[in-house]
Amino acid sequence: MTTPPARPAKQRKQDTLHRLEHDEDVWVATAGPEGGAPYLVPLSFLWDGSTLLLATPAASPTGRNLASSGVTRLGLGPTRDVVMIDGGVLALEPGELSREEGDAFAARTGFDPRQLATAYRYFRVRPHRMQAWREANEIEGRELMRDGEWLVAD
Repeated sequence: MTTPPARPAKQRKQDTLHRLEHDEDVWVATAGPEGGAPYLVPLSFLWDGSTLLLATPAASPTGRNLASSGVTRLGLGPTRDVVMIDGGVLALEPGELSREEGDAFAARTGFDPRQLATAYRYFRVRPHRMQAWREANEIEGRELMRDGEWLVAD
């Protein structure tokens, strides 16, 4: 198998934004307080251009970890075309979302946590760091965002 040439940083950013706008699910990694066990689950998301909105049962390990730690790592895409996102988390009750945002989340993800009997919480993830790479030749220069600021111009 021939490895394609490394993408320039601008192309990686464009590909990352395309994935955020079109993918439906993301791997969400959390850990319990004080060094608790790591937990990894796939969740659907809504990208609003600057943050990702997730929803999960409030009492689930992921819901508890997101609420208590306030941080997460997200993995988007397959292992040979991955976007890694480290971000801060804001926990939201369903009533704290605007109707429009709740409706947009439901339309994008195909389910509406506001309609379920199980108590869900929403979690807004604000990316602090983003990395994107396909193969070993893209490891160098994989960081696209640092401290919440894009390192690559449009």
